[in-house]
Amino acid sequence: MSRVFEYRPVRRMQPITVVNPLPSLPVDRLPLFPALHRFRPTMNVVNHLSHVNCMWTHYKAVDPLQFNVYITVLGAAFADFFSGLVHWLADSYGSVDLPIVGKAFIRPFREHHIDPLAITRHDFVEANGDNCLLTLAPLGCALYTTVAWTPEQVRSWYFVYVMLMSLMFFVTFTNQIHKWSHTYGPLPMWVEWLQQMHVILPKRHHRVHHVAPHDTYFCITTGWLNLPLEKLHFWSTCESLIERVTGVKPRIDDLHWTNNR
Repeated sequence: MSRVFEYRPVRRMQPITVVNPLPSLPVDRLPLFPALHRFRPTMNVVNHLSHVNCMWTHYKAVDPLQFNVYITVLGAAFADFFSGLVHWLADSYGSVDLPIVGKAFIRPFREHHIDPLAITRHDFVEANGDNCLLTLAPLGCALYTTVAWTPEQVRSWYFVYVMLMSLMFFVTFTNQIHKWSHTYGPLPMWVEWLQQMHVILPKRHHRVHHVAPHDTYFCITTGWLNLPLEKLHFWSTCESLIERVTGVKPRIDDLHWTNNR
């Protein structure tokens, strides 16, 4: 059978072990999200939606925004690659003991390999708040130009605006799409249809990444680039170059966590 259907013919698919709910994990591994800490991601979501709404309104006032499929798809592909790049770096390098980024950024990736279903217990704000923060700066700059520039200048940047809107949209909802790929309960029909059509990351497609040692299929927005990057040995080549230059091997910390769960 071809690789298109089996994804990883050289590695036998193993069933994903569903770990017990979070209280069974050691205390130092429990993800902490106190009620007071919800203020920041909540404001991130509110600010993001406000920026998008203002940018959309101002741009339509200058020139009605025409739907451009090609630019939108290109933006989604860029978002997919960026999701893979961040995912690969966080999975493969660094440690939870690093100051600042260790617990805030790397630890959630380690815990996700231990309890893949934990993400399904996150609400919308917890799942998407940080990604909304990432998009505020570029959306803010774009919003400023729609107000400060002349209509002719805005029209001349049509491609960039549509590309940016598409990129920011898919970046914003990458974690939500990732969450849906781990949700095996009922989902809205339109979400299941998008997964079946591979418009967004399908469940079965993402299972490939969760086969130890979690060294492939890192793109988690649409998953479109996973097979091409795997065919090109993109991630393994990057890892070989890094190890040759720095001597640092990939996924040492991740293997330590998963082997000691």
